[in-house]
Amino acid sequence: MAGTRQRQSGRVVPMTSDRQTVDASGAPAAIGPYSHGVLLDLRSDGGLLFCSGQIPIDPATGELIGATAGEQARRCLQNLQAVCAAAGTSLDRAVRLTVYMTDLAAFAEVNEVYGSFFADDPPARVAVGVAQLPKGAYVEIDAIVAV
Repeated sequence: MAGTRQRQSGRVVPMTSDRQTVDASGAPAAIGPYSHGVLLDLRSDGGLLFCSGQIPIDPATGELIGATAGEQARRCLQNLQAVCAAAGTSLDRAVRLTVYMTDLAAFAEVNEVYGSFFADDPPARVAVGVAQLPKGAYVEIDAIVAV
């Protein structure tokens, strides 16, 4: 798998023969014991990348950004793009995303931003209301992406 895809900045570290962790230098550093993503080799032409949830942290500063849920959703999706690029794929190959929000009343705002990333053939999606997110974020998004 490693030799067939063009990877951008970051590294992929083997866990087992069919699982590799993805550390994306273009996404903010993990703030806990998790990987940016896990790449799964399905012994075919591709695999699946399981991306950890991204909150709206600016990778350059390490600071939470975005005053609104929509602004935060944009940064979350940009961070996911960086994780995908580090694994040799792109977010437009996503098969499913989960959007976690602390206030579902802001869903229309988040949905508008989300739609700008997936204009054609959007992936399956789940939206979940939660009480809190790390660092006080309003939005967190994870993804499963075809490689």
